[in-house]
Amino acid sequence: MQQALHEFHISLSDEQLDQLLTFYELLVEKNKVMNLTAITEFEEVVFKHFLDSLAICKVAFDQGISPFQTEEANSSQTGKKVRLIDVGCGAGFPGMVIAIAYPGVQVTLLDSLQKRVGFLQDVIEKLAIANCSAVHFRAEEAARMKEYRDSFDYAVSRAVANLSTLSEYCLPYVKPGGYFIAYKSEKIRQEAPAAQKAIKLLGGKFASETEFYLPEGFEQGSSYRNLYVIQKTGPTPSKYPRKAPLPAKQPL
Repeated sequence: MQQALHEFHISLSDEQLDQLLTFYELLVEKNKVMNLTAITEFEEVVFKHFLDSLAICKVAFDQGISPFQTEEANSSQTGKKVRLIDVGCGAGFPGMVIAIAYPGVQVTLLDSLQKRVGFLQDVIEKLAIANCSAVHFRAEEAARMKEYRDSFDYAVSRAVANLSTLSEYCLPYVKPGGYFIAYKSEKIRQEAPAAQKAIKLLGGKFASETEFYLPEGFEQGSSYRNLYVIQKTGPTPSKYPRKAPLPAKQPL
């Protein structure tokens, strides 16, 4: 795992590596009684979950929009932590891994399934992750709440949905000047052109995209990744997001 992290220029302490290992153990154990992930072999989890989650650092290095400073730097410069929300976090990817790797970022994990949120809350407690919380809401519901709307510096999502739908779910959470970072596969080539209208309607604009492959060990065709970055340029109109199931059934 250290070698894989080194390829992404990521350095974690022994305590952080222990937290990731314990997270893996808790994930695999819970997966025996609850469908959290189809990927359970340690090496595959390291590459396809942990490393994939931390690939957000490539946006930081390549585009210079990183929230990933030390906790001390964030406190001295802003007086508060940078806030990031993982929308549709599933088993905690990428948000839980980001929270472990970057204690200077305050991470909110949001998911619509109470059982998953319960698992994540248990992980947070057992790993003593002070900068992370998990909440149970549908994305369309929480985005209309004052404490969440236009409140986050970053929204991220690895959810399986097209970019138009993900943008309607995620952009309402981002404050103007912040960023929505979508973790996408090669499907982004078809999704991105179709999503530009939705992105504009929701108060965003294309900022950048970072293409890469996960390190050696997997076929290149299945290891292609694209971090598609959308900047929030203004408030999202109050009528968005629409109530379920419209964002998924009728993308903007």
